[in-house]
Amino acid sequence: MSGKVSVEVTINEKKVSANVAPQRTLADYLHENMGLTGTKVCCGMGVCKACTVAVKREGGEGLERVQACITPLAGLAGTKVTTVEGLSENGEPNKLQKAFLEEYSFQCGFSTSGFLMGATLLIDNLKRKPVTLAELDDAMERSLGEHVCRCTGYVKYYKAIKKVILETPGTIRS
Repeated sequence: MSGKVSVEVTINEKKVSANVAPQRTLADYLHENMGLTGTKVCCGMGVCKACTVAVKREGGEGLERVQACITPLAGLAGTKVTTVEGLSENGEPNKLQKAFLEEYSFQCGFSTSGFLMGATLLIDNLKRKPVTLAELDDAMERSLGEHVCRCTGYVKYYKAIKKVILETPGTIRS
């Protein structure tokens, strides 16, 4: 017996079939088997949120936040996973990525992919459940408040994210 399990998952629009050890994390698979190193492993416990990816489950409502450093690939069978590399549009930075650059949101960049994915999840949620402008800062804090960045004061991250939310139709209700 090999002790491995077969998994089929879609990662950044690419169908992947793999035989992996049941405990093999998504982050390890992304880094070692796919060459996708944008998803960072910092704390290794899912606490800092640097390893955040977005997962779409069959029949699920919207995107789900998953911490790639603690989530076994085998537990994601049949899902669609989006990593920070999957955010670009036609090989160009998407609106969030551009806003992060325009606002000089990051310094070392280690937590940036987690913030980009967290913001992507927040915008997905706001499209389904819009908030008022008065509620937006609280919604951002609830969604992004657990992300850890040791270099910045978060202000520029939040400014860039808020800018994109305000430019995205259907995220703010009257």
